[in-house]
Amino acid sequence: MGLVSSIFSWLNAQFLKMEWLWNLVELLVEKVFGLSMSTRIGGSVHFFIYDTIKIFILLSVMIYIISYIQSYFPPERTKKLLGGIAGIKGNILGALLGILTPFCSCSSIPIFIGFVSAGLPLGATFSFLISSPMIDLAAFMLLMSTFGVKIGVIYVVVGVLVAIIGGIVIQKLKMDEYVESYVWDVEAQEVEIEELSHKDRLEFSKNQVKDIVGRVWPYILVGVGIGAGIHNWLPQSIIEKVLGSGNPFSVLIATFIGVPIYADIFGTIPIAEALVAKGVGIGTVVAFMMGVTTMSIPSMVMLSKVVKPKLLGTFIVVTTIGIMIVGYGLNALSFLFI
Repeated sequence: MGLVSSIFSWLNAQFLKMEWLWNLVELLVEKVFGLSMSTRIGGSVHFFIYDTIKIFILLSVMIYIISYIQSYFPPERTKKLLGGIAGIKGNILGALLGILTPFCSCSSIPIFIGFVSAGLPLGATFSFLISSPMIDLAAFMLLMSTFGVKIGVIYVVVGVLVAIIGGIVIQKLKMDEYVESYVWDVEAQEVEIEELSHKDRLEFSKNQVKDIVGRVWPYILVGVGIGAGIHNWLPQSIIEKVLGSGNPFSVLIATFIGVPIYADIFGTIPIAEALVAKGVGIGTVVAFMMGVTTMSIPSMVMLSKVVKPKLLGTFIVVTTIGIMIVGYGLNALSFLFI
């Protein structure tokens, strides 16, 4: 067991945490740039270069692998899978399929319209709408790289629970009438699912890497820049006062700070990393990340075009409460994650 544990630790350090990259960037900063790692400038430069390269490497590799898997689950197949299952099973399947389809909160809206017009249960559709931007397998790998396996698993599990419960609540409230009428009138055309060859799937995976990295790179750079600033320049006393465990409103503040920000989860991870390093509770950090990815203002504006105010308000309230419960719960149980 000791040998297996040692091998796993080495693989985790070299392939997920990329210690080799950390050491290379440290040499670059100190030997080439002539900056000491103990200074704010040196630490910030190292943080920015190391995190940026690490995220892009992991993101590209994971998107390529996951996209190959996702090529077996086009929207048409997803609709057929969800259409045949009602009740809580539909919510569970909707949330799990959201993990396999990494759309940002805005790009999930057209999929939402397609699902509703196809007659899928509203609750299952909202479970998908919550989980799709909040969780995906590439983000899971990045979370494990940054925070360890335990936190990565916890984020995915609680994210799926928020999506499932949120969809169940909306289904129980019977809010179908609050979807805009034109959405129901959209003709759901039957599209034949094209079977792709191995070569086609590889090409699809390559194009997905180009597309997703091309869309998220500005958010990654901004996120890493903010993370470097927090990590090396913002006094820990200020962070602890606003978002520390001593402030009972820390999760509430983190959630509402995250809502106006429109960013992909990959851009929030470096900020979360810096906040954790400053002593912010893991529950507070998770609430921030979920708020950013699920309820950004642009996505809520787009959603308001397809659902009426009562359903939009219900979605916001249910999701916000779910995120806050998760945040406070994880903070209360944080001793389990140390």
